[in-house]
Amino acid sequence: MSSETGADRSAFIKRAQRFALTGLFVTALHALVAVLFINYVLPLPPLANGVAFTAATVVSYVVNTTWSFSSRLHGRTLLRFLMVSGAGFLLAMLVAWAAQMAGLHYLLGIGAVALTIPAFTFVLHNFWTYR
Repeated sequence: MSSETGADRSAFIKRAQRFALTGLFVTALHALVAVLFINYVLPLPPLANGVAFTAATVVSYVVNTTWSFSSRLHGRTLLRFLMVSGAGFLLAMLVAWAAQMAGLHYLLGIGAVALTIPAFTFVLHNFWTYR
């Protein structure tokens, strides 16, 4: 193994760790916003997840760009980030809707969103948004 490959692997692991920590924070923010929306605004889990996803996306862009991927806030990365977020938004709504249609408690829908969206977005951001 060359040192360049080792450096690449180390950088990948660092990005993944930072993304995971950021993801935990953003996921908690998403869940908090969704629960508050459902309990104090309107009891519609798919809409609540959409609002929560939007709030979490703003925080996620700033933190992931500057810390997780050690990049600058830039129009190109913003556009790509928003495209990935749009795909993630649709997936989040679909997962929450499927949970609701299955008759699951809204917290299970939020949990399903929390498990699927971070992995989906890391792969796209790592191999496309920040390349």
